[in-house]
Amino acid sequence: MADTKYDVLMDLLHTPSPSSMEMEIQKKWINYVKDYADEIRTDHVGNAIGVLNPDAPFKVLLAGHCDEIGFIIQRIDERGFIFFEKLGGINPKAAIGMRVTVLGYQETLTGVIGVNAQHHGGIKGDVGVQDLYMDCGFQSKEEALKKVQIGDLCVLKTDPEILQDRYISARGLDNRTGAFIIAEVIRKLSEKDLSIGVYGASTVNEETNMGGAYFAAAGIEPDFAIAVDVTFATDYPNVDPKKLAEVHLEGGPVLAKGAPIHRKVNHWLEKAAKEKSIPLQYELTPDATRTDADKMRYTGKGVPVALVSLPLRYMHSPVETVSKKDIDKEIDLLVTMLENLTGKEDLNLLHDDV
Repeated sequence: MADTKYDVLMDLLHTPSPSSMEMEIQKKWINYVKDYADEIRTDHVGNAIGVLNPDAPFKVLLAGHCDEIGFIIQRIDERGFIFFEKLGGINPKAAIGMRVTVLGYQETLTGVIGVNAQHHGGIKGDVGVQDLYMDCGFQSKEEALKKVQIGDLCVLKTDPEILQDRYISARGLDNRTGAFIIAEVIRKLSEKDLSIGVYGASTVNEETNMGGAYFAAAGIEPDFAIAVDVTFATDYPNVDPKKLAEVHLEGGPVLAKGAPIHRKVNHWLEKAAKEKSIPLQYELTPDATRTDADKMRYTGKGVPVALVSLPLRYMHSPVETVSKKDIDKEIDLLVTMLENLTGKEDLNLLHDDV
């Protein structure tokens, strides 16, 4: 991974972007992509879209969400302790004893999620978000309300780490890696002579309602769309391989197979992988993908979709972990597939031309 590309990804990972508060990270994404895209588009929900070859009648949308899971302040007690609800599928147990960045309405501040000392009984049984609280050093509700209010958002406070110059570990790799991969696809395709229009979207709100993907696809009306997300790696201890697909870091991008996935789009992806000797892995999405693909599929007259995912360990924890090699392979896969398209592809599944 080149230093400049590495720096862009690290900058995105350092930027808090809880669902519904993605403005700062989107500005950074736009600042990078604008040098390569023919157009930059935005919309009222906060999506950022880099466009190549906008006059082409055949349009492909790539969507990778930039939001991350977090917390939303629910109440403040008389002593100044802050209680909260989940913003997305955060694991309460993984938050115990962690530092927190509180994105207050007056200022950004640091807090900690309290943990009962082992001397006083420690942590026992199931722990829900209602059992947790933040300590920001306030001594009263009145003092706290001068800086934070109900509805302010928070994220766990961690720094990205590079493991053996091989893996990246950070919070929010789900799915700022997707937004980053799309930015790199735009950069590389900007040097190609494309026959199609490519719309690379850094979408919002996937972790909570997937509304960003809906707005993006509804506005662009693509011929087909690909969600660029992460999926569960199963190559670490305590994972039951009988329940999940075998997915390994450095095993290559993961294609979904199932009812929502368009077979022709997957075929074109597999053809590109074979051309560049890119290894592929597979996961099953029998009824739904639980990603942006689901919302894009139901926009307008309907949009054929596929899902390309990055293998990720420790989903929705402060130490999500991915491989640099997989990132590079996924970028190459998408670039190759898109530059091979002629714009005359027939997406009708009853027309046997694959």
